[in-house]
Amino acid sequence: MNANAADTAQNPAAAGTATDGAPDAATARETEAIAQVVAAVQHAQVNELPEDFIGLFRADAIWTTGHGKRLTGREEIAEFTRKVLPGAFAGSGNTARYEVVHVLFVRPDVAAVKVRQRYFGPDGEPVGGEGSPLYVMAKEDGRWLLTACQNTLVLGE
Repeated sequence: MNANAADTAQNPAAAGTATDGAPDAATARETEAIAQVVAAVQHAQVNELPEDFIGLFRADAIWTTGHGKRLTGREEIAEFTRKVLPGAFAGSGNTARYEVVHVLFVRPDVAAVKVRQRYFGPDGEPVGGEGSPLYVMAKEDGRWLLTACQNTLVLGE
């Protein structure tokens, strides 16, 4: 998790803050757990692991791809992912980095998570466009799951 995630994980109505305005320990723990899910998304994408990616979603999740394709339910997400993820990075030497930039706890068990998604070539230089996904996540049975997600491509200005 980056330092911004801890700094931005504040919503006193939904999650606690210390008297100095910093997130309390429980909020910091939940923010770190959310960051671990985002890291798992990155890992599954870079390593082309469709089943690992699919396992991060609720059964009734909604996913909109960066190109606007709407997928409803884990089964539809799975069918799409199994088609497009294998080979996405194969042989290119490219990698991706997903950075949590903001967490808003709507409730203690529901969070809106803003992510910065960047792609890099083998030389470490940026390649392609940047993404700005929004993941709404819900905590169920102690586990944060992707619930309603929108991938958005960032257009140059």
